[in-house]
Amino acid sequence: MTRSAQPRPLYSVMATGIVKIGSSATRRATTAQMGLAGLVLAIAAGCGESNNSTDGPQPQGGNQPAGQMVGGQGQPPDPGGDTSPGTGNTSPSSGEPASASGGTEPGAGDSRGDGEPPSSSNPTGGPASSAQAGAGGNDGNPGATSADPAGQDTSPTTPGETDSSAGPEAGPAEPRVDNPYADAQGYINPEWRKKAEAEPGGDRIANTPTAVWLDRIAAIEGTENSQSNGPMGVRDHLEAAVSQGADYIQFVIYNLPGRDCAALASNGELGPEELPRYKAEYIDPIASIMSDTAFRGLRIINIIEVDSLPNLVTNTDVQTCAQMKQNGGYVDGIAYALAQLGSLPNTYNYVDAGHHGWLGWETNFGPTAQLYVETGKKAGMENVHGFIMNTANYSALEEPHFDPSQSVGGMPVRQATWLDWNPYAEELSFAQAFRQELIAGGYNESIGMLIDTSRNGWGGPQRPAGPSAATDVDTFVNESRIDRRIHAGNWCNQAGAGLGERPRANPAPGIDAYAWIKPPGESDGSSQLIENSDGKGFDRMCDPTYGGNERNGNSATGALPNAPISGAWFSAQFQELMANAHPPL
Repeated sequence: MTRSAQPRPLYSVMATGIVKIGSSATRRATTAQMGLAGLVLAIAAGCGESNNSTDGPQPQGGNQPAGQMVGGQGQPPDPGGDTSPGTGNTSPSSGEPASASGGTEPGAGDSRGDGEPPSSSNPTGGPASSAQAGAGGNDGNPGATSADPAGQDTSPTTPGETDSSAGPEAGPAEPRVDNPYADAQGYINPEWRKKAEAEPGGDRIANTPTAVWLDRIAAIEGTENSQSNGPMGVRDHLEAAVSQGADYIQFVIYNLPGRDCAALASNGELGPEELPRYKAEYIDPIASIMSDTAFRGLRIINIIEVDSLPNLVTNTDVQTCAQMKQNGGYVDGIAYALAQLGSLPNTYNYVDAGHHGWLGWETNFGPTAQLYVETGKKAGMENVHGFIMNTANYSALEEPHFDPSQSVGGMPVRQATWLDWNPYAEELSFAQAFRQELIAGGYNESIGMLIDTSRNGWGGPQRPAGPSAATDVDTFVNESRIDRRIHAGNWCNQAGAGLGERPRANPAPGIDAYAWIKPPGESDGSSQLIENSDGKGFDRMCDPTYGGNERNGNSATGALPNAPISGAWFSAQFQELMANAHPPL
């Protein structure tokens, strides 16, 4: 991708903000490896460029005593939560009568935009939905026999290492730890913090660790005039993390060819057959920068490709999803990213694994887990530290007032329209069950799970205080549930949502951390078509006037009005997230 021709300022990013220290005429991605000392000399001469490589320690998944806090700026985080897009496919469970409601599909997407839910779901025994049809044709290993589109060797290579002799002081390399979040201080993104602090009351959460989204090639070096990305690139953020004294930093790797194939707002820049570009122009430069020895003391946490592999199980009725299953682009691309980034000793890879409202049904649950097993084998399972649920989505962490296994008025709660025979109603129990399924498939018992809790708090005056007394199953569930969305397949800028649990380590068995991966306040997508130079599309699931489709049961979208493009700052949503935070701010 052609990068901006304008000179790009260099930044020294300290814990207190961003300070411009110079200007470079050509600080763009390059394969030339220069030491930071060379960079300083080049800047002094008026034309410097650097793209150092390094190496650092990397941990493996697992859990430590529950309840450890993951703070920022040396402070324990407060009890709130925050952040990110997502949605899910709804395919009902086997052996149950078919529900009349439509299913929900994937839609978690980038911190820059979201996908649209999959087609209608019906329990086994009824007519198969298009989502189930996609799953039925999946052998669990869609990419195993696919060739690289360019006929090139797709076997991973190890990024080179450059020993920097100057630059930020990093601590010595540490052995890989079981849980990179435990007893650790997270990186505070100065770009996000500045926006949060500018909002009334935003200083209450501005020092919370959030992830940095790399949703296009230009984001690797940073973009000066973007609505959705900031001027800081990967190296800038890593240097800022070292300057802050942070223990870990979180990146979202999000630029697969044919990305988010069932969505519109979060489609990416690479076409379905551009796997070679993904490897050479996206993953390789990221791995090269992360391998720099200046960052050896950081735990670099990578969230791998939101809204990708599950589409190969649930949404093969969508042309692009069928194409990505046939050409192996998702499987091969993710395997390459895992192997390249996993070869560095201080990286921790967590693969996105959807959410309960997409994969909870038995017809989706098992086949998707098997696909992750096959992809892990292709990449090398040692390169997978764990998995993450609810990335950029709104699904409730827990539903304390009802359980899908209970009955009300003589009817199974799973029959309620909201559940549509899904055996899961929340993210925590789903994440724990999915982890066990992955371990049964061959993953090491040390793998840990993350849950994005940035925007699933659902507090405020509409939050139910207890279970409903109703005997009608639909009324009972609707009056009892924490998640106040109109439909579980709605994923874009949801009205009434609030910040969720603040980031902390080891909150529950099998869970490495609750984390804010979707930065609160960043839009999921525009309410109407907005011309932009960021390559962001328009999805009607972000339009509050849209009446929905079969993928969200022909329901209203529940999206907030007047939203900007995905990833751009959305002040009205940020204020509502704080007002409805649970735990409260």
